[in-house]
Amino acid sequence: MREIVLDTETTGFEPSEGHRIVEIGAVELFNHLPTGRTYHQYINPRREMPTAAFEVHGLGDEFLRDKPEFREIGQAFLDFIGDAKLVIHNAAFDMKFLNAELGSAGFPTLPNDRAIDTLMIARSKFPGAPASLDALCRRFGVDNSAREKHGALLDSEILAEVYLELVGGRQPDFALGSVSTTSNNGNAAQNIGDWRPRPRPEPLPPRLTEAEAAAHAAFVGKLGDAALWLKRQ
Repeated sequence: MREIVLDTETTGFEPSEGHRIVEIGAVELFNHLPTGRTYHQYINPRREMPTAAFEVHGLGDEFLRDKPEFREIGQAFLDFIGDAKLVIHNAAFDMKFLNAELGSAGFPTLPNDRAIDTLMIARSKFPGAPASLDALCRRFGVDNSAREKHGALLDSEILAEVYLELVGGRQPDFALGSVSTTSNNGNAAQNIGDWRPRPRPEPLPPRLTEAEAAAHAAFVGKLGDAALWLKRQ
């Protein structure tokens, strides 16, 4: 099962108001494991960067001036994602921008049902809790210390780790087969079945509060001889 974890940076909130994509970052997963293949592209929006957007991602007019336009990189982007599902945080935002750019450049657009929205997964799994990418990093112990500003590739790499936690945590043994993939330049190949994720730098914090632990201990104490698991053999 191939999936692409994806993020974009833009000049604003609405493509219908003339805003454009200025950066795309993507990470390839196979059977919920990163393969090492990534896609990253800065894009010249052919318009001035609003101050509010610049403060978010730090991509200014001077930096983007010599970058290609979307019409020049659209096919390479489509080739990378292929027919994989797209894992996106707040998918509606990125999908409307991607389809606006693809349609304007004459490329086929992407069906919305190709997107897996991690924001919706998080809200469903943790009702009422903060569901931003930073909040989920704190919940799962994912290191986002390098995220001083938004960046499409960095955010995709962080989101890939968060997504793996949302769907059940890192389970490398579920990759039962060995599958070879070709790198983005078509030269090197990688055996996915031999890949193993790195261990966490720090264990996840316990989710049981002291009050809950005390209440459980009090309840077990009332069971007396009924608490068979406490009896010594």
